[in-house]
Amino acid sequence: MISALTWDKTPIMTASMDDIDRKILAELQNDGTLSVDSLSERVNLSRNACWRRVKRMEDDGVIKGRVALVDAEMVGYGLSVFILVRTSAHDPEWLNKFRAAVARFPEIVGAYRMTGDLDYVLKARISDVRAYDRLYQRLIACVPLSDVSASFVMEEIKDTTAVPLDGR
Repeated sequence: MISALTWDKTPIMTASMDDIDRKILAELQNDGTLSVDSLSERVNLSRNACWRRVKRMEDDGVIKGRVALVDAEMVGYGLSVFILVRTSAHDPEWLNKFRAAVARFPEIVGAYRMTGDLDYVLKARISDVRAYDRLYQRLIACVPLSDVSASFVMEEIKDTTAVPLDGR
């Protein structure tokens, strides 16, 4: 079985991952600060065997990094907004310009090319509606867009970085 793909990634064969790899990933998704010693105890492996598996998954790109999950509201970015984008341009030059523009804005924490009525959906973390307007003005100055609208999040019901590891 092949894992989900993006347009610039090589597929990873999930069949090469066993239950121990999945246990390691589950533990690290729950607490990325675990030492190899603690992790190896939790998954019932020797320290060296555990380290080799983690290293292999890092080298293969399965583990992309270890980060601190910061509470956006606690640091002044408590408002989430989904920016819905339509464009009449779809050529590689426009796409490169759009990608570069999105990469320049730290407020934009997710960017997705879509099927259906929308071309792109951007997720941004901002302090307030005025901050959204400033972001919007800067974005449209960088790249031509046909239609931009925004939906502000009223309640965050679920937001996780963890991926399912059920072996499918």
